[in-house]
Amino acid sequence: MSGGRKPDTWWLPRGVVALRVRIFEKVNGDRAVTLPNATHGPEVFERVYAHPAADGRSAGAGLSDLFWYWLSPGPEVHQEHLEPGPRYEDVAATTRRMLAGGSEELTAAAGRAVAGVLDRLPEDRISLVRLRDLVMPAWAEFCYELVFREPCPPHARKLITDHAADVINALKCTGLRHPRRRARLTAYLRERLTAGEVPHRLPESLSPEEQVFYLQGTFFNTAVVQLSEATAHVLLALARHPGVQARLADDPDDDRSLTHVLDETMRLYPLFGIAHRITTDEIPLDEHTTLPAGSVVCFSYPDYHATGYDRPDVFDPDRWTSLSARDAHHIPFGVAANRPCPAWRLSPLVLRAAVREFLRRFRLDSTVSHTRSIPHRAPCLLIPRGPDPGTRLAPLRTFLRVRDGVEDVTRGVRQLVLGTVMVLHARRQRLAGRYFERTPPDRCPVVHTGGDNG
Repeated sequence: MSGGRKPDTWWLPRGVVALRVRIFEKVNGDRAVTLPNATHGPEVFERVYAHPAADGRSAGAGLSDLFWYWLSPGPEVHQEHLEPGPRYEDVAATTRRMLAGGSEELTAAAGRAVAGVLDRLPEDRISLVRLRDLVMPAWAEFCYELVFREPCPPHARKLITDHAADVINALKCTGLRHPRRRARLTAYLRERLTAGEVPHRLPESLSPEEQVFYLQGTFFNTAVVQLSEATAHVLLALARHPGVQARLADDPDDDRSLTHVLDETMRLYPLFGIAHRITTDEIPLDEHTTLPAGSVVCFSYPDYHATGYDRPDVFDPDRWTSLSARDAHHIPFGVAANRPCPAWRLSPLVLRAAVREFLRRFRLDSTVSHTRSIPHRAPCLLIPRGPDPGTRLAPLRTFLRVRDGVEDVTRGVRQLVLGTVMVLHARRQRLAGRYFERTPPDRCPVVHTGGDNG
C-alpha cells in the first residue's frame, strides 16, 4: 500500500456494508421511508420528526425484534423503547432527576473517573490504545456514582464494562451477544436494589424486576456506551487534526473553542445513525404524499447533518464561529418535541472534562479511518507530554494505517456473517412481538406501533 495506492481489496468493506444494510432493510419491511431523501429535504425531516403522530416506538416494527434482541435484557422498560404514555413519562422524569446535578460536581466526577484510567498508563513511553475501550471503565465508574452516590468498586466496574461492551459489539455486529455475561450485572443490580441500596426514587410504574432492567439499560448500557463512543469520536478527531488539537492544548480553558470541537464532532459523527419511529396516525409529507399510520420512519442523522453546510464532509470546528447550533441542521441529542436524549445537558459538561484530562497529559496521534460507526474502537497513539519518549513515530503511524486497512476487510466480513446470524436468531425469538401479544393494554398504554434507535 505504498504511495497512497489503495489495496486490491479496497472495494470489499464498502460492498460488505452495503449488503449488510440491505439485509436490515428487508427486516424492516416495505412500509418504510428514510428522511431526508432526494424528494423530501431537511425541512420535511424536521416537520415529520416533531409531528405528534411520529411517536410509536416498539410495537409493530420489524426492526423491534432485532433491537430488543441486541439490547436484552429489559428493552421493554428501556426509556428509548417504551411506548408513549404514563409509564414513559414516569421513567423519563426519573432519568432526568438522576442525571441532575451541579455543573462543577458533574465535571469533577467525570475528571476523576477519566484521570483514574489515565493514571494506569505509562508516563515515559507512547501507548497504543483503543480509545473506546480505554474510556469505557471511566464512564462505568461515573454512571455508577450517578446511580449509587458512592465510589465504584472494581468488581462493579468490570460487570458494567463487560455488559456495555457486549451490547455495543453486538449492535455493531462485531461480536455475538452473551446473555450470561449481561445476566451477571442484572443479578448484581437486583441484589443492590433488594437491599435498599439505590438512593433514588425509582419509577413506581415499574415492578422491582423492571426497575433493575431500567437501571441496567438506561444507565449501564446506553449512558456508558454513548459517553464512551462520544469520547472516542472527539479524541480521534483531535488525533487526526493536530492543528485543532494544538490550539486546545495551548488554551485548555477556552470553553468556546472546545464547544466548537464537540459540535463539529457530533455533526460529522452523530451517535445516532438512524432514529426509528412508527406513525400512529397519518402524516403529510407534501401536498401529494401522506404517510399512513403504521409506517416506519427512519430519521437519518448523518444525512440531515450534511445539509446546509459548506464542505459538509470536512471536519472544521471553525465553521461554528459564525454558526449557531440552534439555527443549524444540528440535533446531536434529538429534537425537543420527540424524546430528546435526557443527557443533553450533562454530556457536553463531562465530555469537556474528559478531553481536558487527556490533553493535559498526552498528545494524540492516529492514522486510522474515522467513520460514524467507529467499529475499530478508535486506535490511537498517546504520546506523553514533557520529555521526548525517544520513540520514532513514523513506524507506529504506518503500523496503525496498515493494520486498520487489514482489519477493515476482515471486520466487514465478520459483521456480515454475525449480523446475518443475529437477524435470523432475533426473528425466531420475536422478543418484541411476543411481548406486545401477551402484555395487557394497561401495562403499555397508548400502544400503536414503534421503532428504535440504531
